Amino acid sequence: MSAVLLSVLLIPALGAAVLALFPARLDRAARITGTVFAALVLVPVVALAFARDTAWSTYSASPLSIRPWAELDVSWVPALRLDFHLGVDGVSYPLVALTGLLTALCCAYTVWKVPGNSSGRALVALLLVLEAGILGTFLALDLILFFLFFEVVLLPMYAVIAGWGGEDRRRAARKFVLYTVFGSVLLLLGVITVAVNAGTGDLAELTGGGGLSRSTQYAAFALFAVAFAVKAPLWPLHTWLPDAHTQAPTVGSVILAGVLLKMGTYGLIRIGVGVAPLGAEWAAPVLGVLAVAAVLAGSLICLRQTELKRLIAYSSVGHMGFVLLGIATLSVTGLQAALLGNVAHGLITGLLFFLAGAIKDRAHTGELAELGGLRESAPRLAGLLGFAAIASLGLPGLAGFWGEAFAVVAAVERGGGLWVTLGVLAAIGGALTAAYFLRLLRKVTHGPAARAGLPAAVAPAEWLAWSPLAALTLAVGVAPTLVLAATSAPVRALTEALR
Repeated sequence: MSAVLLSVLLIPALGAAVLALFPARLDRAARITGTVFAALVLVPVVALAFARDTAWSTYSASPLSIRPWAELDVSWVPALRLDFHLGVDGVSYPLVALTGLLTALCCAYTVWKVPGNSSGRALVALLLVLEAGILGTFLALDLILFFLFFEVVLLPMYAVIAGWGGEDRRRAARKFVLYTVFGSVLLLLGVITVAVNAGTGDLAELTGGGGLSRSTQYAAFALFAVAFAVKAPLWPLHTWLPDAHTQAPTVGSVILAGVLLKMGTYGLIRIGVGVAPLGAEWAAPVLGVLAVAAVLAGSLICLRQTELKRLIAYSSVGHMGFVLLGIATLSVTGLQAALLGNVAHGLITGLLFFLAGAIKDRAHTGELAELGGLRESAPRLAGLLGFAAIASLGLPGLAGFWGEAFAVVAAVERGGGLWVTLGVLAAIGGALTAAYFLRLLRKVTHGPAARAGLPAAVAPAEWLAWSPLAALTLAVGVAPTLVLAATSAPVRALTEALR
C-alpha cells in the first residue's frame, strides 16, 4: 500500500509536469490531459479506502500513537533526522477523498470554460500542483514534511487568483499572500519549538504530547493556533478571505473554500491538539469564545452583504466557527462534529461557488439587487441554488446539519456556565445563518426577472461538476457514517491525553 500512497502525490505532480510540455496551440488538449490526470488520482484514493483494517484501526490508550491504514516511511535527510513519512487514517482520509474529487471536477470544468483570455493549460497545471500540496499536507506524518507541503500551496493559489481573477485580482492575491506568510512564519516557529524540544518531528511519536513539558506545549499550541487560524481562516484573522473569493475564478474559489481552508482546521486537530494537548486544554475557553464570535459575526455580516460571492465567502467564516467550536470542546463528539463539518462545508460551499460562478457568467454581475427572478429565467439553476442554500443553513437530512448541531451539543455536554452559554449563542448564530440564506434566495430567485435573456440552459459540463457534490451532500446528510465510520478510533486517541 505504500506505493498506492505515494502515487496519490506523484500523479498530480506528474500531470503538472506533462502539461508544461504542451505547446500553446494545444491548449484544449492540455486541459483534457490534465483532467485525465486529476481523475486518475481518484483511483489510488479509492484504493486507500479498502486498505483500512480493524487491526490497524484499533488504538491503544498507552502509548498514544497514530495507526495509519497505509504508511510510507523512508529516511530523507538523515543528518536532520527528517523522514519522508506519509500515512492515512480516519482523520485524514475524508479530506484526501474530498481533495481528489473537487480537483477532478474543477479540471473537468476548465475543459468547458476558462476564465478570461489566459491559458487554460497553465490553470489546470496550477490546480494539479495545488492538489499535490494539499494532499501532501493531509498525508504528512512528519512535522517538517507537513510544513513543506503546507507551503507548496501558497504560490499556485496566488497565481490562480492573480492570473485568472476579477478586476481587483492582484490586490486580493497580495493580501492572501501577506496573511498566509504571516501564518507560515508562526507555523515554522511552532515546528522548530516542538522538534528541538522533543528531538523528533515524527507525529506518530509526538501524538499525546511526546514528552514535551507543559510550558513548551503552551507555547507551541499558541503558535500553531494562530498559524492555522490564518489559513482556516478563523475570526478575526479572516479579512483576506472575502477579497480572495470575490476576485478568484470559479475553480479557484471552489478549491479555496472546498479544501484549502480545511488545511487550517485539520492542522489544528492533527498538530495542535495532537502534539500539544495540554496547550489545547489551556486555550480551549479562548478558542470557544472566538469560535462563537466567528459564528455570530459571520452571520451578521452576511445579512448586510449585497454581492453573491462575497456573501458565500463570509458564510464560510461562520461555518468554520462551528468547526472551531467542536475542536475547542476537546471531546470525542466535538472533534467528530468538526471533522464532519469540514467535509460538509467542502461539499456544500464548493457547490455554492460553482453556482455563483455560473450565475455571474450569465448575468455579468454578482450584485444581489440585479439578480432577481432567477427561477423564471433559469429555473433549474435556481432550484439547485435553493438546494445548496438550505443545505448550508443546516437543514436536517442534508450534510450541513450534523457538524453544526453536534458542535452545539458538544459545547452543552461539556457543561459549566461558559460552555452552555457558548452553545446557546452558537445555536442563535445557526438561526441567523438561515436568515441570510433565505434572504439570498428571496433576492436572487424570486421576484421579476432582473436580467432579461438570462440563458436558462445548463451545460453538460456544469451538470458534471455540480451533480456529484449535490448527491454527496444528500448522502452525507442521510448517512453521516460515510465520513465518521473510521474517525472514532483516532479521535479517541487524540482525546485520551486530555484525561
